[in-house]
Order: sequence, then structure tokens, then C-alpha cells
Amino acid sequence: MDLESIEEIAISIQANIVDALIVVDMQNAFVSGAEAVPASKQLLASIRILLAKARSAHAPVIFLQNDGEIGALDEPYEVGWELFFPPEPHEIIIRKSEDSGFKGTSLQQILDDHHVKSIAICGVLSEMCVAATARAALELGFDVLLPHDAHATYDVPAGPGSESVPAAMVARVAEWSLGDEIIICASVNEVFF
Repeated sequence: MDLESIEEIAISIQANIVDALIVVDMQNAFVSGAEAVPASKQLLASIRILLAKARSAHAPVIFLQNDGEIGALDEPYEVGWELFFPPEPHEIIIRKSEDSGFKGTSLQQILDDHHVKSIAICGVLSEMCVAATARAALELGFDVLLPHDAHATYDVPAGPGSESVPAAMVARVAEWSLGDEIIICASVNEVFF
């Protein structure tokens, strides 16, 4: 990659302009019904905006879909496992069984085939699959943008010697744990494709 290309990528990511959208585990069990993450209504609204922006720009949209174990909320082929947002025919669904969307999947190859250098990541759960996918993307050399209002998780219950932790705080700590390489913006309204 030449210096001019590197400078263009740096300018784009600083302006919150990305090449593709990765939607992590937005499955019925996590965002609807009694088992939904606490901020599910706001999360759904934010991801609707991201999807509309990516689709209108004809940017690649990739849905990650977690295959949970038998009896889990996201057990394959059960209602909770199904994607909440229906992908359009040209959009890609990648099934996974690990936290990272890159581990054991074709995600990197698909991004490379589409000449993607920068991605926006959204979805659930902030400290698990969202963070693991973002961390792997950074390690592979992708620029990563994480809109604060486009990922969510559950409250963490109290443990030995500790109190419970509210979901919003868990999500913020997940962002912080990704370090200085990730770009975090406050709102999906600041993301462009």
C-alpha cells in the first residue's frame, strides 16, 4: 500500500467514513422479548439507522449469526437464533460459534474480496462478541469504528466480593478495553459509508 492510500484511509476513518458494516449477533433472543438486553429499543433504532446508511451507500453489510449450544437462547434454528433484521438478498450472513466473527469463518476473505479497509461494528454483546470481533479486526489491520449507541449487553450479576454492574457501564468498559486503536463515536448519526 502506498503512502497516498494510507493517508486517504486515515482521513476517512477520522471523518467516521467506513467501507463496510458488520452487524454482530442481532438475533431475536438478544433484542426482543423477555430476554432482550436492557437497551434493546435504543439499540434497534440505532442499528436501523446504520443499516439504512450502509444500504443507501451500497456498502457491504455482513451479518454475524451466533450458533449457541443446545438449550441456549441462540440455539440454531430456534426462533431466538433467527436474525432480527432480515438481510437483503445481496448481503452476507456468516454463522459462527466463537466470540470473534473472524475465528473459523470466511469474514476476513469476504472483507478482502470487497477491498474493505475500514469497518463499523454494531450489535451484541458488547464485552463478548462485539469486542472480540473488533479486537480481531484491529489485529488484522482493519480500521474499526464503534458507535457508542450501536452496541449493548446485559447487566453483570454480583459475584464473590463484588456488586452487580449495569449494562451501560459494561458496554462502556468494553469500548475502553479495546485500546487506543479503535475509533469510538457517540452516535450512529456520526457514521458515514
